[in-house]
Amino acid sequence: MLALRLIRVAHPAVHLRRLLVAAAAAGTGFLLLSALGYALGHPETPATSALRLAWCAVPLAATVHFAAAVARTDPGTKPRPGLSAIGLGPARLMALSAFTTALATALGSLLALLVFLRLRGDLTGMPFDGATADFLASDTPLPIPATLTLLAMTPATASLTVALTLRPRDLHPTRPTAGDHAPDQPRPTAGSRTAGAAPVPQKGSTPQAAGGATDPRAPADATDSTDPGPTPGAALPWGIAALAAGLAVQAYVGHSAENPPVLPGEAAGPAGVFIGWLLTALGLVLAAPGLAHLAGRILQAGRPGALRLLAGRGLMAEATRLGRPLGILSAVASGAYAMTALYPLYHADAPVFGPLTTLGALVVAGCALATLLTTAVESRQSRADTTAALVRLGAPATMLRSAAALRAGALLAVFTPLTLVIAELAALPPTR
Repeated sequence: MLALRLIRVAHPAVHLRRLLVAAAAAGTGFLLLSALGYALGHPETPATSALRLAWCAVPLAATVHFAAAVARTDPGTKPRPGLSAIGLGPARLMALSAFTTALATALGSLLALLVFLRLRGDLTGMPFDGATADFLASDTPLPIPATLTLLAMTPATASLTVALTLRPRDLHPTRPTAGDHAPDQPRPTAGSRTAGAAPVPQKGSTPQAAGGATDPRAPADATDSTDPGPTPGAALPWGIAALAAGLAVQAYVGHSAENPPVLPGEAAGPAGVFIGWLLTALGLVLAAPGLAHLAGRILQAGRPGALRLLAGRGLMAEATRLGRPLGILSAVASGAYAMTALYPLYHADAPVFGPLTTLGALVVAGCALATLLTTAVESRQSRADTTAALVRLGAPATMLRSAAALRAGALLAVFTPLTLVIAELAALPPTR
C-alpha cells in the first residue's frame, strides 16, 4: 500500500511523463498490431511482413529509452533516509520503478488493442474501409497468442530495462569495524597523525579539505557516481565508423526508378535501407557523447572566464547523459529529411507519409524529444547541490542562467550542422 501511495502522491509533472510513456506505448503497440494484421492479410509475402515487423523495432527502442529516462527522474522512487527502515530499500524501490513502468506501458498497449479492434470492426461491427485498411485484416480473426505476445513486448522490455538501469550496485556494503581499515587504503603513518594534517586523497576520491569540507579545487567535470561509465570520447571512433558504414550501406543499396525508396510501413522495400538507417542511428548515438564532451572543451578554450569555465565544465560532466538523446534526435531528423527529399522523386502522386509512417515518425520523434527534455530535468536534479553551493557563495542567478544558455548554444552549434550534413549525404540523388 505504501508503494502505491508513493506512486499516487507524485508531482503532476511526474504523472504527465508517465502518461506520455503510456501514449508512446500505445503508438508502438498499434504499429506492432498493424504488422500482424498485414501478415494475416498478405500470407503470400512473408518477407515483406517480416520487414514491417523489423521496422517496429525502431519505435519500440525509442519508447523503452523514454520509459527508462522517466524512471530515472522519478523522485518518488529514489533512495532516501528512513525508507529502508520501513522496507523500501534500494532493491524494493527499483522493483517499484519497474512496476510503475510496466503499468504505464501496459495501459498504452491496452489502448492500442482497443483502437485496433474498433478499426477492424470487432467492437462496432463496422470495419474501417479506407484505402489503407489492408493492415487491419478485418476478414481474418486475430490469433490470440500472437496478439498477446506482441502487446506484451513493450511492457516486458521497458520494465526489464528499467530494472537493469536502476539496479542497486551494492546491496550489502562491508562496514569496517573499529581498528579495521578499507582494503584499498593504506594504514595511517605517523606523519599523518599530526594535529591539523589534512588527509591525503586516495586515487579516484574527491579531494577533502581540513575538517571534512570538500576542496573547492576539486575537478568539476567528474561524472556522477550514480551513472558510471567510460569516458564520453571513448566511443567516438566507433560511432564515426558505424556512421560511415551506415551511409555506405545506404549508398550501396541506392535507389532508381526500378528500386524506389520505400518508407517504413509500406508494402515493400529493400532491407538494406533498414540496415543502413540503423547503422547511421547507432553511429550518431555512439558519437554524440564524445561530440558533447568536445563542445565543452571548446567552450573552455583559450583563457576562459568564470562563465565559460562553468558552462564548459558542466557540459563535460553531462556529456554522456545529454549526448545519447541528442544523437537519437539527430538520427530521426536526418532520416526524416532524407526520406522527404527522396520520396517525391519517384512517387510524385503519392503522399510522402502514409498513416502508419506518420504514426511511427511521431512516436520516434516524440520519444526522442521527450527523452531529451526529461534528461535535461535529470541533469538539473543532479546539479542541485552544486547550484545551491554556488548560490551560497554569491554567484548571481543570471550567471547560472547564462551558463545554461551557453551550454545549449554550444550543443546546437555542434549537432545542427552535423544533422544537416548527414541528411544531405543520405538524400543525395542516385548516380546509377
